[in-house]
Amino acid sequence: MNNETNTPVTVLGLGLMGRALAGAFLEAGHPTTVWNRTTAKADQLVAEGARLAPTVGDALAAGSLTIICLTDYQAVHELLGASDIDLNGTMLINLTSGSSAQAREAARWAEQCGARYLDGAIMAVPPAIGTAEAVILHSGPQSDFEAHKSALDALGTVTYLGADHGLASLYDVAGLAMMWSVLNAWLHGTAMLRTAGVDAATYAPFARQIAAGVAEWLPGYAEQIDSGSFPAEVSALETDVRTMAHLIEESEAVGVNAELPKLIKAIADRSIAAGHGGEQYPVLIEEFGKPGND
Repeated sequence: MNNETNTPVTVLGLGLMGRALAGAFLEAGHPTTVWNRTTAKADQLVAEGARLAPTVGDALAAGSLTIICLTDYQAVHELLGASDIDLNGTMLINLTSGSSAQAREAARWAEQCGARYLDGAIMAVPPAIGTAEAVILHSGPQSDFEAHKSALDALGTVTYLGADHGLASLYDVAGLAMMWSVLNAWLHGTAMLRTAGVDAATYAPFARQIAAGVAEWLPGYAEQIDSGSFPAEVSALETDVRTMAHLIEESEAVGVNAELPKLIKAIADRSIAAGHGGEQYPVLIEEFGKPGND
């Protein structure tokens, strides 16, 4: 497999992200073929040296690897499942957003069609593509990842997660869980402090310090989760729940929405009722591992 910087690459799908991906390959010196239903979206890339393929089949034949970046997995199947499309011998890297189940099903389908397949997830906004700040996750056969890593490096910081095709999607949504939780916690604290005349810009550095400090706990907490043992080395859950109650009381007292801390306390209360009050906070993994009570 050719791993030099002149590896020909095809990009299917030229939304904002697809155009950024193709642009990064061009910038890195890769002969780049593109295809999109709306051909006008390729104009700037063609001006920069890309080749616009007249058909999907032509696009697939032009590259040593094909990057797919469409709206969803249904669009992928509709595009590549057409009767005139031959996937035999192709290398597909699907960076379309979807679920882990969709990724695994797409991998099975691609294999049945005679294609090699990696699934992926882009943890970046389009302007970051081509820089180290763009993290691109990949999962599937390691040999396929290694064979094309030098080309994929043009996109940013590429990471291999494992042979399970669903891992990239799972890491993606796990990252979203972190992102929304951190932002919502910051917004809650900001709302509380604004009632005392403290603006968001003043609070932000303190909040950042707290977030960074909590992040330092994660490796130790991960050891407890992986071992299934949760000794209260710092604080017991029954102590933590009292501070949760304080957060709820103060929120309500200053007129701030208390739904988020009430939810957190409800989860902790269930764990305490199950007999885990004397253990450390990561024991809540057992609650998070259960289906919801909707």
